[in-house]
Amino acid sequence: MSRLYYRPIVQTDPVRPVGAVPLAGGWCWFERVEVLSRAGSQGLIAATDLPDDIRERLTGPRAPLAGAAFDRPRLMGILNVTPDSFSDGGRFAESDAALTQAHRLALTSDILDIGGESTRPGAAEVAVDEEIRRTAPLIAALRAGGVALPISIDTRKAEVARAAVGAGASLINDVAAMTHDPALGLVAAETGLPLCLMHAQGTPATMQTDPQYGDVLLDVYDFLDERLSAAEALGIPRARLIADPGIGFGKTLTHNLTLLRGLSLFHGLGVPILLGASRKRFIGTIAEEPLAERRDPGTIAVTLAAVAQGVQIHRVHDTEGTRQALCLWQAVQGGVTV
Repeated sequence: MSRLYYRPIVQTDPVRPVGAVPLAGGWCWFERVEVLSRAGSQGLIAATDLPDDIRERLTGPRAPLAGAAFDRPRLMGILNVTPDSFSDGGRFAESDAALTQAHRLALTSDILDIGGESTRPGAAEVAVDEEIRRTAPLIAALRAGGVALPISIDTRKAEVARAAVGAGASLINDVAAMTHDPALGLVAAETGLPLCLMHAQGTPATMQTDPQYGDVLLDVYDFLDERLSAAEALGIPRARLIADPGIGFGKTLTHNLTLLRGLSLFHGLGVPILLGASRKRFIGTIAEEPLAERRDPGTIAVTLAAVAQGVQIHRVHDTEGTRQALCLWQAVQGGVTV
């Protein structure tokens, strides 16, 4: 018998019917679930008819990570200190500009995500020493300057992560899910820090060269499930792990939209979900906006759609505008504090 997958049909209305259950202990709920397999949709079942282990994963509250609880959506502010970032053209590659931007983002972020290697399509790999030079001193300066927010190091490399942790990072965000450098998982295990594992097909240099999937939603789910299990085998409990479906990383526009429509499936992994769709190319294609820095309205639309599916962490460039949008969404929906 082929494996079955369970996608909650998510609701946010404050009036919940009898039989509705919370989604991941958060602001959403569901009473029906679509059952999926490699053969396609198997129809809907009631939430009360879920297998016990699946119900526990879909409904159980997610443990706080790096000081952030998941009773409400959390914003992760992006700071790329690279000369070739797709969205900001290297505006924050110099230390003074990076520090100023980090302090600005800290005003409206729940987490800061600092990266020293561009992972845009076609990007070349950065040497470890250079990536450390770009990131560790900045993290240390932020801590010395009184920034107490959780700081995430966005890297595929163990030694970069180790240097960042030594400088004050409190979360590791690995866009290669320990496939580029398996030792990165050991850093997370040794330090006890949370680890985010992201799906990507191929490397940044090759990932947009005709990506193919049998079923993109289920393929990405299976990959993340396997990577989470690999992290657990290293001694990292699932309560310290985060999953990211990797929007734009080896995906076509159709792949991205399929993943966004099916985001609630990933709650079945039993960990918080991180979404990083900010200013991505598919937004520009749909909205006919070629300039990445002008795609924030489209990013907000995607973010609100993901919030309505219970996604806990939203990695965005424009935290100020996104927070304002979330405040209005909460006011209309009611019952969610942003």
